[in-house]
Amino acid sequence: MVHLDVLIVGAGLSGIGAAYRLQTQAPSHSYAVLEARTDLGGTWDLFRYPGIRSDSDMFTLGFPFHPWKAAKAIADGPSILEYLHETAATYGIDKHIRFGRRVVRASWSSEDALWTVETSQETYTCSFLYVCSGYYNYDSGYVVDFPGLQDFQGKVVHPQHWPDDLDYNGQRVVVIGSGATAVTLVPAMAPTAAHVTMLQRSPSYVASRPARDAFSDRLRAILPERLAHHVIRGKNVAFSSAVYGAFRRWPAHAAWLLNTTVAKQLPASIPADPHFTPRYKPWDQRLCLVPDADLFEALKDGSASVVTDEIDTFTPDGIRLRSGEELPADLVVTATGLQMVALGNIELTVDGRAVDPHDTFVYKGMMLSGVPNLAWCIGYTNNSWTLRSDLTSQYVCRLLNHLDATGARICVPEIDPAEYDAPPRPVVDLSSGYIRRAASILPRQGSYGPWRLRQNYPRDLFTLRYSRIDDGTMRFSPAAEPVS
Repeated sequence: MVHLDVLIVGAGLSGIGAAYRLQTQAPSHSYAVLEARTDLGGTWDLFRYPGIRSDSDMFTLGFPFHPWKAAKAIADGPSILEYLHETAATYGIDKHIRFGRRVVRASWSSEDALWTVETSQETYTCSFLYVCSGYYNYDSGYVVDFPGLQDFQGKVVHPQHWPDDLDYNGQRVVVIGSGATAVTLVPAMAPTAAHVTMLQRSPSYVASRPARDAFSDRLRAILPERLAHHVIRGKNVAFSSAVYGAFRRWPAHAAWLLNTTVAKQLPASIPADPHFTPRYKPWDQRLCLVPDADLFEALKDGSASVVTDEIDTFTPDGIRLRSGEELPADLVVTATGLQMVALGNIELTVDGRAVDPHDTFVYKGMMLSGVPNLAWCIGYTNNSWTLRSDLTSQYVCRLLNHLDATGARICVPEIDPAEYDAPPRPVVDLSSGYIRRAASILPRQGSYGPWRLRQNYPRDLFTLRYSRIDDGTMRFSPAAEPVS
């Protein structure tokens, strides 16, 4: 059995960032990264559908310690994967990754102050377990059992399982969905397909922005690389935080602005209402990004179209809608969403007691109430994932160093139900379908204090970097003290 001070689960953006922070801010701790797949990259290695790209700018989605150097601020998936490989190799992180190790279960012993972590290959022990596998199910996306699907004579593909040899050249394609995946696929497939139709039951808010940031290009031309990176990163964080705050405070004005902007980019044949006028408030769900207005250009030149309706049934030659309209199709792409999991679907026990993540509250957006020496790395929904994940990793390093300095071996956040009577909320506070479907399995958050996961980077920056570790909520102890 192999022992490490820290085990990191997942070798994607979060896991690579966590490894760097451990090496530099808690260097006395040995670690390994356990990755279920055969390569690093996480999401960026998993998804291979046409047009796959970031929906955040790379100056904030990229690592603050390893500046993004490519020209495009909104980058394609292969470029991001290459960047992750380069980062891991540059800092020697790749030597710590153990591939093909899917973590199945983890058992905590207070007597030993250790986690026993079972993988598909071998068993480890560690003093601290850091789960950086995100919250998406990598094995399967969300699949809808559409009526008549078995009668369809064409191909049906889910974006999460895109075949390498799929040829859609000259074919009639229907993409079912209106989220980020759909608005990415439609313009990417349109140039070679005969025609691409985006079929949506209800629209999403969509915003266009240039793939290249002209201001950032000018700064990088005159400033040293690292200085330019920090200035651009700060500017982008400030802008996105201000826009999010304004949109949440004045949702009616935000909706008007988004709808008006989209209407100006659409051809006269496609009205903004109903095709781009959502039923929800801006940022009740994530905003879909359209780089260089590529979706609108495809709609203008006629290579793509949008239909807002509901599916009645699949037919041998396509899809019949509730309105009676028939959409002919050779290929249907079901961009119907993702499935979420809590803590990588790892089976957790604490001193022999099974832990249901839904019964826990999230402390400072990363630790679970009543679960010792474990952190879960999740990012922002209103900003780049890495902004939050990097703060979490730095806090974990502070926590590990505090344990060493005080001689404690166990840290566990404890919530007192008698004192904390605020109603629980989902840890991911959006109304998107994939989040509503996972509400019964995800940990919860409170309404205030360290139990609230805020979507506020400036506030988190101060709290996670400079606030007291021993704050009265986190309980510290030596070993041999069972967790209640």
